[in-house]
Amino acid sequence: MSHPWLHRYAIFVAFATFFLIIAGALVTSNDAGLSVPSWPTFFGSFRMPRMVGGVFYEAGHRMVAGVVVVLTLILAGWVWKSEPQRWVRRLAGLSVVAILIQAVLGGLTVLLYLPVALSVAHACMAQVFFSMMVSLAIFTHPGWRWDEAKMEDRSTPSLRWLATANTVTIFVLIILGAIFRHHGFGVIPHIIVAVIVTVITVWILTRVLTCFRDIAPLVRAARSLVALLALQLLLGVGSYLELLTHQNAPQPEAPVVDITTAHVAVGGLVLVTSLWLTYEVYRYVRTENHERSAEVSAHGKVRA
Repeated sequence: MSHPWLHRYAIFVAFATFFLIIAGALVTSNDAGLSVPSWPTFFGSFRMPRMVGGVFYEAGHRMVAGVVVVLTLILAGWVWKSEPQRWVRRLAGLSVVAILIQAVLGGLTVLLYLPVALSVAHACMAQVFFSMMVSLAIFTHPGWRWDEAKMEDRSTPSLRWLATANTVTIFVLIILGAIFRHHGFGVIPHIIVAVIVTVITVWILTRVLTCFRDIAPLVRAARSLVALLALQLLLGVGSYLELLTHQNAPQPEAPVVDITTAHVAVGGLVLVTSLWLTYEVYRYVRTENHERSAEVSAHGKVRA
């Protein structure tokens, strides 16, 4: 069983990572990506630059990232020392690899003058790392266990399939949004996938409230996802309208910066909430096909 203070610290690191995502979104929203054109130095020096204009956002983002790296190293060490489950320790180790890859991607985007592919990879890797931190916060909870009593799901497609597919589709949505945000291509693919995510999310909520309404964690996760997605859709529409309204502005206007940054941040919350929902589905719901597969694996044939 995990130590409660480890769980609290993991939550703290997850919140710090969320703040890092906001800081990174502010860099892009303010067109400040090359305000400090050297890396890992600041204008060729390790001394802090004057925090003015775009330098405030770019240098500030780097400082927050440095703090998150340190926090992650501490978390990984704590998990490896205290967590009895090997797969949780491995996830903590992978989180260190992920944050280091993210740092290198961030440096390369600056050194290579913001190529679309690297900028998108940097944005998406941030969401992957955030998902890992939230997962560690969930798995280090002293009461977390996978062997809860499970209700059977005989529906097709199964709730497990829907939840997993939705989480993957949300990540695809984030990739498409990052490509649009970094001027890779237009917004239409992003809108199409957003519609798909909306349909699947409503489908999941309907299924949960119809068949599994007595499982409180599952209902709570499904409702949270729907609420966040509704907010995200409003922010998405607002972001696009603000971009159109201020498309000829010589520099990013405050309304555009605020709403586009919020859209990125809430997008991350939608992803990790869908991931949380998926974990809860696997904790509390079993499928008939899953049970039959387990029997085949254990006995070599299905019982008559």
